[in-house]
Amino acid sequence: MAPMDPAQLQKLVETRMPFGKYEGRLLADLPGNYLNWFAREGFPRGELGRLLALMHEIDHNGLSALLDPLRPRGVDG
Repeated sequence: MAPMDPAQLQKLVETRMPFGKYEGRLLADLPGNYLNWFAREGFPRGELGRLLALMHEIDHNGLSALLDPLRPRGVDG
């Protein structure tokens, strides 16, 4: 397993989904069933796909709360 890049975790709480049913929602706030769908059907290419795959792993392992300290204060997702 590759070492975790803290910048990637930060991007999960700053990057919004650019398309689809959850367009505009922070990647960190995407529902598990949506992430599972991507895991089954295939993640998009590039950075978005890597971030979605990372978020899927975090969600699947019940670690979503680890992102809470990285969230901007006073900003709703």
